[in-house]
Amino acid sequence: MSPNRCSRERAQYLTSERGGSSRRGRDGNMSYTKFVPALVRANSGNIGKLRISPVRCRSTVVSAKSQEEKEPQMDGCALVEAVPVELISQTKNLTNTPLSKIRIDFDNTQEAYRSKGNIELLRSLLVFKLCTIDVLVEKNKELMDLSKKLLGQWMFEKMMKMTFYGQFVAGEDHNSIKPLIQKNQAFGVGAVLDYSVEEDLTQEEAEKKEMDSCVSEAEKESPGDDHREKKYKAHRQFGDRRGGVISARTYFYADEAKCDNQMETFINCIRASGGASTDGFSAIKMTALGRPQFLLQFSEVLVKWRRFFNFLAAQQGISEMMVLEQKLELEKLKVSSACRKMGVGAKDDIENWFTGEKLGSSGTIDLLDWNSLINDTTKISNLLMVPNLETGQLEPLLNKFTAEEERQMKRMLQRMDILAKHAMDNGVRLMVDAEQTYFQPAISRLTLEMQRKFNREKPVIFNTYQCYLKEAYDNVTVDVELSRREGWYFGAKLVRGAYMYQERARAQEIGYEDPINPDYEATNRMYHRCLDYVLEEIEHSRKANVMVATHNEDTVKFTLEKMNEMGLSPTENKVYFGQLLGMCDQISFPLGQAGFPVYKYVPYGPVNEVIPYLSRRAQENRGFMKGSQRERSLLWKELKRRLLGGQILYKPVY
Repeated sequence: MSPNRCSRERAQYLTSERGGSSRRGRDGNMSYTKFVPALVRANSGNIGKLRISPVRCRSTVVSAKSQEEKEPQMDGCALVEAVPVELISQTKNLTNTPLSKIRIDFDNTQEAYRSKGNIELLRSLLVFKLCTIDVLVEKNKELMDLSKKLLGQWMFEKMMKMTFYGQFVAGEDHNSIKPLIQKNQAFGVGAVLDYSVEEDLTQEEAEKKEMDSCVSEAEKESPGDDHREKKYKAHRQFGDRRGGVISARTYFYADEAKCDNQMETFINCIRASGGASTDGFSAIKMTALGRPQFLLQFSEVLVKWRRFFNFLAAQQGISEMMVLEQKLELEKLKVSSACRKMGVGAKDDIENWFTGEKLGSSGTIDLLDWNSLINDTTKISNLLMVPNLETGQLEPLLNKFTAEEERQMKRMLQRMDILAKHAMDNGVRLMVDAEQTYFQPAISRLTLEMQRKFNREKPVIFNTYQCYLKEAYDNVTVDVELSRREGWYFGAKLVRGAYMYQERARAQEIGYEDPINPDYEATNRMYHRCLDYVLEEIEHSRKANVMVATHNEDTVKFTLEKMNEMGLSPTENKVYFGQLLGMCDQISFPLGQAGFPVYKYVPYGPVNEVIPYLSRRAQENRGFMKGSQRERSLLWKELKRRLLGGQILYKPVY
């Protein structure tokens, strides 16, 4: 793809994402979740208890709705149109309880900008206008460096706080962000805290760090002498994972001490979220918590086991069925030559083999029980066994693991466990961000294990699903089904995705299938399909929860309409909405003032250290603002209304 074409597509994509006008490549997770539960139920004689429909796969067991519901927060909102409808009760029987049908007017600028003073409106107009000037955006880092030299540090920081920093960043530390968080909360908008400090590395430095942290000692000693796939190996030309990414933060591994420091930063965010509100969120990235070599290796293992499942499904003639309809028959597996070649002896051993009771030798499909992962007695390297369909043998992914590599893998898992426990203790929900498709199978699988452990009583851990991936719907449906069978609360954040251009370029150059949907409309359909499925699960059991993280007004309207059809009240706190700080206030604040749980993604950190984040916001807004005048026109409309109405010195009251 040429640079010019890439720029045009990026602008079109971002405009569609937030204009509203017009798997995660998580292959491996499915091998476990669609394969093992079916076999487990077959073993216990309960396989017939699943009801399978051509469109949806639903367990016949319905979990009761949570008893903990908040009081409605609808007073004084001019955007609510009351229409009597009926609410679905805990037992799924209709009652006569009336529920207000919610209609949000996203053109009502008075409501959308009630929390903003006139100076803030002018700042937004200035920043968004600057984002449409190509030369300023393309050279933004150079211009900021020059401004710092000419103005001096103090004046530079003052200028940034009056413009880009003030628009997109809440403050420098936990204390300085409190006024903004409290003001937003007064207008119904919560916060997802994110300490947005990033390393300012050169491309060469980033590539070196990536290659050092993603290549094992065995690969360095004997390059090519392994069973690795090229998608799940590090490639220097894509070593700088920031390339083509404008809306996601990137971490590069340095050493274990730095990972510990980043864990402490996440812990501080969790504590700050807990102190700021009773229902806050905090976001983490797994690449910040350990050496990414393990994520690459674990992802490849998961993907290869999924292929083995597909191979067995094809042998049984069910490979064309929908994911959740594919049920391998145990009796056929007992006589499968493929299973015997994998080292399974007597037929009776097949049950133990597939359900993971021989964990660490050949129980890879059941993959990893969370407690055994963080138990010091389990060797993780023993779990990285993969089936070779050509030789018919189980083989280690790498010829050897050093003791230090083993410890590094273990520490990553332990850091995740510590963060989840802190989230529980502080009453904060933890969102695990999605990353590149060559990391994502492992990230999603490990997040799933956190959910199985910590989401028993309420949704604490939220997984992120990137709907620009072709397999997003399969990933969502499989995880929902597993949560239903095991009885824990499903938590999801739905996004369109942040790595499209990088993923496509990498797939084309290295030579594997492009994991991304063909165009934005396909991604939009995928997003709505995944969202519809989760909303249906909420209606079905009230144990699923979803964060609709989008700047797309049409998607928000789609969600509201579905909630009205379901009779799902916003005060049930099952559906959340999320946008970035400083963007799309015309969506966030009307939702919040109408009683919907809505959150701003709130970055914070010292001015000099969040410049990479600000650089990405400028680039992201270029495509957005050049393609759509909507937000700027709404800002002008409200500013004119105030000036004509004599509100020259308007200040928000809360």
